[in-house]
Amino acid sequence: MTCFEPIIGRYVRIEAGGRAHRVYFEEAGQGRPVICFHTAGADSRQWRHIMNDAEITAQHRIIAVDMPWHGKSLPPEGWQTEEYLLTTEFYIEVVLAMVAALRLENPVYAGCSMGGRIALQLALRHPEPFRGFIAIEASDFQPAWYDIDWFHRPDAHGGEMGAALVSANIAPQGPEVERWNTQWMFMQSGPGVFRGDLSFYTRDDSLVGRLGEIDTSTRPLHIMVGEYDMTCTPEDAERTARAIPGATLALMAGIGHFPMSENPAAFRPHFIEALARMG
Repeated sequence: MTCFEPIIGRYVRIEAGGRAHRVYFEEAGQGRPVICFHTAGADSRQWRHIMNDAEITAQHRIIAVDMPWHGKSLPPEGWQTEEYLLTTEFYIEVVLAMVAALRLENPVYAGCSMGGRIALQLALRHPEPFRGFIAIEASDFQPAWYDIDWFHRPDAHGGEMGAALVSANIAPQGPEVERWNTQWMFMQSGPGVFRGDLSFYTRDDSLVGRLGEIDTSTRPLHIMVGEYDMTCTPEDAERTARAIPGATLALMAGIGHFPMSENPAAFRPHFIEALARMG
């Protein structure tokens, strides 16, 4: 039986890092805009269940972005001669450029893993365009407990290595089909992209000692963490939330590091609650 989903995909041209980028994004729904960013090494497909949720999209315009180098967003011209290493500054530029290009008024920002980390950076450094922040699997800083160079070597398949790391961060309670769908996205990651994202996540700007500067009095910040996350543990998220006056925290039972894709049914009520906290 033919069934068309309500998700619509488009491209927009932006500038970030002094270069032109052709960025792919998908959206569904109407109402308050919510701009969503994926985890390291993945793409906007992680948000497909939220964009297909009629109850959520009845009141929210959900927009999911493929960062440059990810999903359907190609690398910039000249990529073949350089090493991809994501930085805080570039990431912030992309988010702000997308908000401006799509003319979003007072959007909610939602991001997971590296997308959650940049939520904290935005809340600290560039809160003005946003209504509030949903930081999923987010902490002030997370040093690597693994060697990130394993994800871009001539003698190892980077995508399969990435999926192996991801598999350890997915809770066993999730439905098998979605656990494998989540790993498939990482198997498709471009050469060196997961490594470049993990460089940002484990080596770039730390927010240790700076979280107290985030003002939540007018723009709420809600942190969410899965109990099976061993990359950003519940203890990491709790430490981060305690350091931000007014921040709220939700512990998600039976969920790992990729909640919106690994177990969308279990994630759904937590995300609906997070949206309600945005005022």
